[in-house]
Amino acid sequence: MRVLPVLLCLFLVSPAFADDVITKPGNHDVATTIDRLVEAVQGKGMKVFARIDHAAGAATIGQTLAPAQVLIFGSPQAGTPLMQKDPGVGLDLPLRVLAYQDADGKTWLNYHDPRGLRTRYTLGELPVPDKMFTLLGLLTDIAAAP
Repeated sequence: MRVLPVLLCLFLVSPAFADDVITKPGNHDVATTIDRLVEAVQGKGMKVFARIDHAAGAATIGQTLAPAQVLIFGSPQAGTPLMQKDPGVGLDLPLRVLAYQDADGKTWLNYHDPRGLRTRYTLGELPVPDKMFTLLGLLTDIAAAP
């Protein structure tokens, strides 16, 4: 019966992290999608901190992986008020968007819904997560557009 409490804890904790992933279809290959996202992010005056090419990483160990890239970006103007309320939010900032190619060759974009930050951290009623949600929607729409 010791397994039951562990399973119950996993059941209660997992949805908070699993349900906040937003997925959108892309209309370009992964590299082009991330290029478009970089342009959109910089056009909004935000800083690109890193671009991680998972397929290139796999190639360094002689493995293959379908195209998959993560863009890490943000703005101290948006993130600082959140971290002032709860420094732990730094675990989820800066923002990240993944573009990947599935087995059928289709490109997808994934990102965490920043409104979920309110359930994981003590942020009060700061409007920043809602603004981040709107901004991520806009940026990924631009990256995914035909």
